[in-house]
Amino acid sequence: MDLNAIIKIIEKVGRIEIENIEITADELIINIPSAPPVVIPQTPTIKEKLAEEGIIEVPEVDWEKPVETYKGYIREVQFGKSKSEGGRGKVIKIGGQRTLYRFEEPQPNPPVVTFDIFDMPMHGLPAPVKKYFADVMEDPCEWARKCVKEFGADMVTIHHISTDPKIKDTPPREAAKLMEELLQAVDVPFVIGGSGDPKKDPLVLEACAEAAEGERCLLASANLELDYKKVAEAAMKYDHNVLSWTIMDPNMAKDLNRRLISVGLDPNRIVMDPTTCALGYGIEFSINAMTRLRLAGLKGDELVNMPMSSGTTNAIGAREAWMKNPEWGDREYRLPLWEITTGLTMLMSGVDIFMMLHPLSIKVLKEIGKSLITKPGEVKINTNNYEWITAQ
Repeated sequence: MDLNAIIKIIEKVGRIEIENIEITADELIINIPSAPPVVIPQTPTIKEKLAEEGIIEVPEVDWEKPVETYKGYIREVQFGKSKSEGGRGKVIKIGGQRTLYRFEEPQPNPPVVTFDIFDMPMHGLPAPVKKYFADVMEDPCEWARKCVKEFGADMVTIHHISTDPKIKDTPPREAAKLMEELLQAVDVPFVIGGSGDPKKDPLVLEACAEAAEGERCLLASANLELDYKKVAEAAMKYDHNVLSWTIMDPNMAKDLNRRLISVGLDPNRIVMDPTTCALGYGIEFSINAMTRLRLAGLKGDELVNMPMSSGTTNAIGAREAWMKNPEWGDREYRLPLWEITTGLTMLMSGVDIFMMLHPLSIKVLKEIGKSLITKPGEVKINTNNYEWITAQ
């Protein structure tokens, strides 16, 4: 039986089943008729419905935004000291919230951005960032001055990278000497970081803590992989705060905080860092950890009701931020946008202090942050400041 005969039978009976059939052909084309489009009735918009009823204006309705209230609170942590307290005059405070989301009510303190600088030239920085600091990278004090005077830094983070035994193995006493010079160069509070070496960092932080005694800096950081007791003891002895750093695990963050408090550290001197993953590189895990910590703190868990820090600079490590690729757009705009988006995501997750690199990113985050300490409408963001985003 040929194919035409089969088709005629199908047209008459509507269906036919064939078993044990073999088709030999150079090409087989099967035409399946398309189904008619499905029309889904659309629900009229509110405006259309009101127009049908003869109502032109939308009626005003009494409404209050649903702000959740909690029995707990987020601790307030201070950096720097006023002159009356024996400090250099600049004081920064973070924390103090009683709501989960910053936009739910005016905040007691705006989020703070701290500029990252390094104790040695960082030639590996992406070009869009390096161009801002190429003239000062040889001198950390000049680097700090530029951040403060030219870009309005509220705080500065010094990373003592050269102390790493695998790099220069700079001794702690040299790191302490640089710390003294930095304190003379600028009057803003400092975050003091090491190199990431678990054996060397506690020694470096202790030496720098002594050099900056009474300046209420943030020692970055204490974690479970190093001698956190030495870091906590240095903070207590020389009047500083401690960054409690863990991987993205709220239980681990709680455990580390418990250990720091058990050696005598005041919980009001702790800032948590649950780790920041960049946009497109696991940022959802950071959101999860930070939101859980913030919720637990607001619900009354006093082991995790500390303000949080974000290493937002991690966003610059994303290849989409720095890699040359014409299809992805100009790196001059792409890189700060990657850092901004990561920072804003962390801001909405409850972060209070941001360690960042790109001046444009910092400017945007600071401006948005200021709007969070006022009532809606009191502060208007100047959209002209963001023309660079659509410049290309």
